[in-house]
Amino acid sequence: MSKALPLLLAALLTPCACAREAVRLDEGPREYVATDYETVLRNWTRNKQLIKVSELDNVLTVTATYESWDFRWAYVVRYGEDYRLSVEQRRALLERSLGETREVHQFYIALYAQKYKWNDLTVKEPAWIVRLVDDEGTETPPSEIDVIKKPSAIELTYFPYTTPWRSAFRLKFPIVRPDGRPTISRQARWFGLRFAGAQGNDQLVWELEPGSSELARRASGRKDL
Repeated sequence: MSKALPLLLAALLTPCACAREAVRLDEGPREYVATDYETVLRNWTRNKQLIKVSELDNVLTVTATYESWDFRWAYVVRYGEDYRLSVEQRRALLERSLGETREVHQFYIALYAQKYKWNDLTVKEPAWIVRLVDDEGTETPPSEIDVIKKPSAIELTYFPYTTPWRSAFRLKFPIVRPDGRPTISRQARWFGLRFAGAQGNDQLVWELEPGSSELARRASGRKDL
């Protein structure tokens, strides 16, 4: 047996020691300039490769950005600078974008599956089922999956992990479940996207700073959460 194979297996089975910076869900003004966008994008983006160890095949690669209040602020600043929007146009865009965070949890994702037909999350029997999860055991299906059939210059520029070989989507999840519980618990230490199917399962995780969910609830005035 090749000496490289055991090393590869060990690497695949060992959790990554590198950790992303914990994020906060609180609202409030930000002081970003256009050049801050890449840093903020990295902070809110997660990447995962699901490998079938028995065959050493990479069956799914997913990169996802949570379009949080913080992310959207940086995005609008960058977009406004690139498109030379007026002050009034920037204000209107920012208000509209931030308002959406109080209605849905939205993720931009780009994925590549082992077989092209497995890339489609919208078919009747998809190869991958996606759920919004947290460490409190909450699990929520998307309320909407929008296919981005032909990514434009906007997607290719502001989400640079978008490529012609990946399928791009926007996934939306409700803020509150039908039973009244928030889809991200205010006690949560992390939330994430779980991809599960016949080929395996894994999840992308956003670690939360202590009290982040509670701060977000208070800032938005959502007493029901």
